[in-house]
Amino acid sequence: MTYRAPVQDMVSALFHMADIENQLGALGDVTPDLVADILGEGGKLAGDLLDPLNRTGDMERARLENGVVRMPRGFADAYRQWREAGWAGLSASPAFGGQGLPLALGVAAQEIWNSANMAFSLGSILSQGAVEALTAHGTGEQKNLFLPKLVSGEWMGTMNLTEPQAGSDLNALKAKAVPHGDGTYRISGTKIFISFGEHEMAENIIHLVLARLPDAPPGTKGISLFLVPKYLVNPDGSLGARNDLACVGLEEKLGIHASPTCVMSFGDNGGATGTLIGEENRGLACMFTMMNNARLLIGIQGVAIAERAYQHALGYAHERRQGRPIASKLPAGEMAPIIEHPDIRRMLMSMKALTDAARGICYANAVAIDQSHKGETEAARKSGQARADLLTPVAKAFPTDIATEVASLGIQIYGGLGFVEEAGAAQYFRDARILPIYEGTNGIQANDLVMRKLPLGGGEVVGEFLGELNATAQHAENAEDEILRAAGIALRSGIEALRETTNYLLGKISPAPNDCLAGAVPYLRLFGTVAGGHFLLRAALAAAHENNDFARKRLEIAHFYGAHILTPACALQAAVMAGHDVLASSGSAVFAV
Repeated sequence: MTYRAPVQDMVSALFHMADIENQLGALGDVTPDLVADILGEGGKLAGDLLDPLNRTGDMERARLENGVVRMPRGFADAYRQWREAGWAGLSASPAFGGQGLPLALGVAAQEIWNSANMAFSLGSILSQGAVEALTAHGTGEQKNLFLPKLVSGEWMGTMNLTEPQAGSDLNALKAKAVPHGDGTYRISGTKIFISFGEHEMAENIIHLVLARLPDAPPGTKGISLFLVPKYLVNPDGSLGARNDLACVGLEEKLGIHASPTCVMSFGDNGGATGTLIGEENRGLACMFTMMNNARLLIGIQGVAIAERAYQHALGYAHERRQGRPIASKLPAGEMAPIIEHPDIRRMLMSMKALTDAARGICYANAVAIDQSHKGETEAARKSGQARADLLTPVAKAFPTDIATEVASLGIQIYGGLGFVEEAGAAQYFRDARILPIYEGTNGIQANDLVMRKLPLGGGEVVGEFLGELNATAQHAENAEDEILRAAGIALRSGIEALRETTNYLLGKISPAPNDCLAGAVPYLRLFGTVAGGHFLLRAALAAAHENNDFARKRLEIAHFYGAHILTPACALQAAVMAGHDVLASSGSAVFAV
């Protein structure tokens, strides 16, 4: 089944869930109709060009031959067509050739590319992050020399953090940068897990590399960020000599086989030439500009793979015939499509509701980032930044967690055939499994949420968000429609559980931080589940006055989510508030080796 971009759902998520019109007053001509046209065109390209390469790319894989990474057949040409169509610079600054559209629209487009072919699309996510880091922290010369080519997609970017001994803990980072006396630095060291670190799809690859200066202080305070191109760039923008860097290995992975995950070696022959981005020993702050938006884009990968797994399973459930539901009116001996069986419908509804809830969270996060840059007042920009800070760990973790669950349900709907690679359902699960791990594991996101984001503004930032959730529940509870009222009551229960756990954690941060850390992961799941219910209900309320199939769909999803997903999630409150003692007192016998 060919991927079809769910344009109507995406437009509803932007305008009804994320409220892009009210949050960004200066949208100009960015109307629902224009957004639908843009996403519709993107959907056509994704379905015709990228989706057919998803399966073949998974089977062929990227491969390393004599230091050169060969991409699967069709990938380079597909990238050329995608780039020439103008998609690389959708939300980049017009000053460097971008179209200047809201980030939220760029995030929606990323959903389309990643649904059609996640391995292909990972490269554009890293390039977008490089553009953001250079735009925020690059020198004028760096911007003028590198941004136009990165924005156009002629060149691609990477992010080089991880080393064999330094994964989540960058204190252990050892890569070196030695000043050369002419404003450049000699970079040396090994980086691992570098997505699209080497390939031939673009003319040049711009590596953003974390390294230490010789006199740098220890720990993360001594890390600097450097721009290290694959090919050196002359002052006139032309390409010069090959830099002293190489891909020395490709990882054999569970999924995203077509995406080259490289071991990169810098400086084997005297040092790779790089230039400093931002200030010395302030590299981590620069990199976080790239990482925070990258975390949102990984979250949207979760939405994308969940959407694709859902569409795949839905098509099969209509085609596959097995058994007969109770009281079936089919002729004797005739089997029914499996979509008529209650448990299949339950699984499909779970897949769809979780996907739409995750989409609402990601789009709302993107709109908040847009507001932080484009808000009409300073107060609006500060409010947008605070909301983006709060939602970023949730937007990374909740959608990527549900992606593995949705993809697993897709396999279940296929039955035994789902466990067979030929059916295609297994690939979505394999591809999805990396998402809770990279760009900061979801456990790290949960710790960030409870320890850093809940205390923002003395708890006022999360309190304001809870107030918005409360307003949605009240609106639904006062509706004439009985189903809307039921969904509002379910959301109200979730809000109360979230409010009580939030107050509990805020009270524990200083006196008992381990209690917060012990409950961080179930708290993030509770937060994401309740926030997702809020966004789904907002969309249902916005469509309530309409009498059409789409309005009924939004109502049915909100109703199901409240009964089957939101209500059980309230039980997470007990896990959040169990405290550290239950962990500290457990495991002495269980974990003995």
